[in-house]
Amino acid sequence: MFVDCSLEVCEQRDTKGLSAKVRSGLIPHFTGNSSPYEAPTASDLELQTDTESIEESLQKLIRHVEPQLRHLQLPQAVF
Repeated sequence: MFVDCSLEVCEQRDTKGLSAKVRSGLIPHFTGNSSPYEAPTASDLELQTDTESIEESLQKLIRHVEPQLRHLQLPQAVF
């Protein structure tokens, strides 16, 4: 699975302030900014989290995983 998001949106979502540290030089090598990032050439599933809602991404994930789960023999939970 490839979870994709533009650098701009990643920076907006940056709750740890890493992007600001990269820009100020406190973090010299950071993937996607100063160090290159190579996106996968092929993946079974791709989620575009900067253009899809959480619900859309979740539905894509469920549609992808659900058929595979049907083949598993999961133990029954005891409550």
